[in-house]
Amino acid sequence: MAVEIRFRRPAEHEQLLALLTGKDGPFRANYEALLFAAALGRRKERRVEFEKSGEPIRYALVENRPYGDVLIDLIAAAEVPDDAKILGDDRLADRLKIFEDYANGGLHYLQGEINARGSRDLVAIVSSLVLDALTPAADQDDDPVKDMLDALEW
Repeated sequence: MAVEIRFRRPAEHEQLLALLTGKDGPFRANYEALLFAAALGRRKERRVEFEKSGEPIRYALVENRPYGDVLIDLIAAAEVPDDAKILGDDRLADRLKIFEDYANGGLHYLQGEINARGSRDLVAIVSSLVLDALTPAADQDDDPVKDMLDALEW
């Protein structure tokens, strides 16, 4: 019997994940919230390791989406641009660890935004963070995605 691949979610953010995926939350499932959180964590340069995890999530849920496994691969490749082998089949566990840490960092950042804004309107907060990421600063001429791809050594 084949082993089912799973990735962890930080136990300390179970309540936040429940809010993010609840009736009024911006996401339908935990894996969607974690994909967003990992991208946010990477953007904000917040990689936070954790030990205690909640119920693991099946990697197949992400793998079957047109963006999920690609995001995990891009985050890992950007994290270790000098190691092309990070994208090898035998290094999936390493990529998932990087993803988990950035997702935890993103959840920490998101919780800080909720606390600072004093708002529970998670749709508005997430939307604001997405708009901030898509809007280059006035003094910024570059494209962050292009820069990340250019940084990869092929």
